Amino acid sequence: MTHPDVVIVGAGITGCATALAMADAGASVEVIEGYRPAAMASGWTLAGVRQSGRDPAELALARAAVEIWQTLDARLGAPTGYRQGGNLRLARTEAEAGIIRALVTSQSKAGLAMELLDGQAARQIAPALSEGILLASWCPSDGHADPVATVEGFRRAAERSGVRFRTGLKVTAVTTVKTRAGTQFVSLATAEGPIAAGRCLLAAGVQTNALLDGLGLRIPITLPMVSVFQTVPLPMCLGPVIGVANADLAVRQQIDGRFRFTGGAEHTGAQLDLSGEEPAVHPQAASLARTVSLVSGVLPMMSQAPIARIWGGLLDLTPDALPVLDRAPGIDGLFVAAGFSGHGFGIGPAVGQAMATLVLDGVPDIPLDAFAFERFADPGGTKVPAALTLHG
Repeated sequence: MTHPDVVIVGAGITGCATALAMADAGASVEVIEGYRPAAMASGWTLAGVRQSGRDPAELALARAAVEIWQTLDARLGAPTGYRQGGNLRLARTEAEAGIIRALVTSQSKAGLAMELLDGQAARQIAPALSEGILLASWCPSDGHADPVATVEGFRRAAERSGVRFRTGLKVTAVTTVKTRAGTQFVSLATAEGPIAAGRCLLAAGVQTNALLDGLGLRIPITLPMVSVFQTVPLPMCLGPVIGVANADLAVRQQIDGRFRFTGGAEHTGAQLDLSGEEPAVHPQAASLARTVSLVSGVLPMMSQAPIARIWGGLLDLTPDALPVLDRAPGIDGLFVAAGFSGHGFGIGPAVGQAMATLVLDGVPDIPLDAFAFERFADPGGTKVPAALTLHG
């Protein structure tokens, strides 16, 4: 039985970034992953790195993350594919134009450098855009990255710092013990035996509740599906990430020329398929057709683009579309980072630093009060899901 200071469940960007930050702080760390790093949300994502469109509670994390992204390649000793190409959020109708105007006003007041552009100005930044675009918000400090390369960079850097990764190993339960002081985390149950540790961070995305259920805890999440397309490499013609006012699509062009685009969150009842070597989500044909139609409406060239890959992803959507970054209520030594609601990739480096500090008994530089687990226990708390912003 191994006994690291901290064991992390999940090798997505949150788990890997937290592992590196903990190791750099001197902790011994093991990361347990049932498949491979970035096998689920961190690999499914559009991989935007943005501040624009964030809930005010998340903006400080987003700003801190963008600062980290500036030098992340050097820190990891590996390419992340990060490019600060900006973000255009589009209005296609007069109703959406009102949303965009309000967004620019509110986020400018919060200190984020944003501009309101008419359709012609937006097309000067992204000439391939449809003539039907009325308005756009423009945040030049936003960008995007390669999700798999980024997670792999974090993993390798963490390994160099002494972190042990155990992939292809599924955690079946979290074991606790009653003490005079309360309930204490003890170990993780796996097919290869228990893994004991002083502390544990659950960063398992949509599978986090499966582990919390055995402890009488649950994050109130729903699991809408998002369809994702990737084209063959095409001539470079799109620098910014493209989104829209109601978040029903997002588009970016990767540094290898491939376009990656998504539809909006759809409550289709799609399930996580764990029958193969890799976890998978299977979009319905109607969802795929709708996504192509929506994306082609703002970027007409996509209607003729050769498609190389199609996949689906599930969002761990909380009632307020904000994550849980907190101690597990009533269980000493157990922590949770989940419920990122489709926009956790971009803030991953900052979340990793904050969670490492929290788990190691420090006080994070960025307050995490808005991400408390028990905010959902308040009968008067948020009941209506917040508007989603899917890229990043």
